[in-house]
Amino acid sequence: MTPNKNHCIPEQFVFGQVESRPVVVNFKGEPVTSDAGLILIAELDRKREITSRLAACFKDYREPNKVLHPVHSLIAQRIYGLIMGYEDINDHETLRHDPIFALTVGKVINSKRESFNLAGKSTLNRLEHCPEEVTSKENSRYHRIEYDSSAIETLLVELFLESYQKPPRQIIVDLDVTDNLVHGLQEETFFNPYYKGYCYAPLYIFCGKQILAAKLRASNLDPAAWGLEELQRVIKIIRLRWNNVKITIRGDSAYSREEIMAWCESQTGIEYVFGLPENNRLIQLSQSIKYRASQEYSRKIEPVVEFFESLFPGAPDWGKSSEERICRHAMAEKHI
Repeated sequence: MTPNKNHCIPEQFVFGQVESRPVVVNFKGEPVTSDAGLILIAELDRKREITSRLAACFKDYREPNKVLHPVHSLIAQRIYGLIMGYEDINDHETLRHDPIFALTVGKVINSKRESFNLAGKSTLNRLEHCPEEVTSKENSRYHRIEYDSSAIETLLVELFLESYQKPPRQIIVDLDVTDNLVHGLQEETFFNPYYKGYCYAPLYIFCGKQILAAKLRASNLDPAAWGLEELQRVIKIIRLRWNNVKITIRGDSAYSREEIMAWCESQTGIEYVFGLPENNRLIQLSQSIKYRASQEYSRKIEPVVEFFESLFPGAPDWGKSSEERICRHAMAEKHI
């Protein structure tokens, strides 16, 4: 007779004492979370006031006495979910019952007066998405929260500026584009052969690891679309705070456009480095430079090759180039 599986699991284990204290393991724990690190993130957010300042960029036309989830709570819940890896808004149907998420957005737990249930996917969706036919959010029935895009864009740059205790001497601003793959029938999505999928192609402006601008775009547009406009907007805000900072703008060949380079050259204290797409004329002009660079590289690498040859005099010389010889000797070293 097979015993009942419940009889095979003891109620608790008792281990030896550690520093005069008993160690007991049982199976009666309350629901636990794997997202406890979110508490530290929320504390940092409260000190820097990131989500609260972002919430100030929204207008809430809902009746105050009927609001269960204020705008700040909605924004914090959604951002904290993204930070913890919950990208899908449907995840919040489960996360809305998570006590850690409730604590981080300021809900009261174990209170008879207030439930700690957070907003569900439908409520969060109204915050993020509004149909184009809704022209007046103040009079809308379901979409009564409005955002100020200009204020949000400015906030990103302000948070970057505030991360410095004093103005730096120089900053490097990078322009870039990436893919944001979609898995449904979202509007203005197209198949992009470079990214091999249906996607958006948002424009980003970074300084180091800090983001200064993010603009969602369709993937059938020029990669440099709105690049100059966003660059001018960001630089203008930076110059209002840091007058004398030297700014270097970088980008790949997608941004080597006449209007962008002409604007950079017309500005004081701005330099730029853009890649150039390969073409016959560029290849012809660069032949002498490539040859000199190759010769200089060979002269510098030859002592290294001789050093490896002195260490492994019996190693066969398979490669004809210095680079190949180094790789071969390194491989031989690993097998000795």
